[in-house]
Amino acid sequence: MYSLQYFHKLSTRFDQSLTEWGGSALSFALRLYVGWQFFKAGMVKVSDWSVTLSLFQDEYMVPVIPPELAAWLGAAGELALPVLLLVGIFTRPAALALFGVNLMAVISYPLLFTLDCPAAINSHFYWGILLLVLVSFGPGKLSLDQWLSKRGKAASESGELGQQVN
Repeated sequence: MYSLQYFHKLSTRFDQSLTEWGGSALSFALRLYVGWQFFKAGMVKVSDWSVTLSLFQDEYMVPVIPPELAAWLGAAGELALPVLLLVGIFTRPAALALFGVNLMAVISYPLLFTLDCPAAINSHFYWGILLLVLVSFGPGKLSLDQWLSKRGKAASESGELGQQVN
């Protein structure tokens, strides 16, 4: 029994470091990958605005808001929110907002479900899942969110935060 405990302890020796740093590296990779996908889509939208407006007026069935406003909001979200993900600032709100952009894309373009290529809709599902992982687990250590959190914690421990607020 002792040897089993010894080997178990030996095999789990680096679990904490792997969880912290491996999870942080994975969060960083997810932020880069998902952010890049949306950023590219935003760049396509602004590269030919007349085509984008035409798509929002004729193809996409965005509920409630006018097509031109939907085009502006979609392009702005796809360009600004990935930058927040990249640097890791306001990561959870940015990931949640991009999840909303992704959800709106799926809702607004019902042809995604009828295309012969299932990769079209599957990509949206994968991006949605990855964004929810970021919302759930956060940006990790490799982010401005983490740096600001540590800085704020240090300031509150030293009493500086209370003095700055007053």
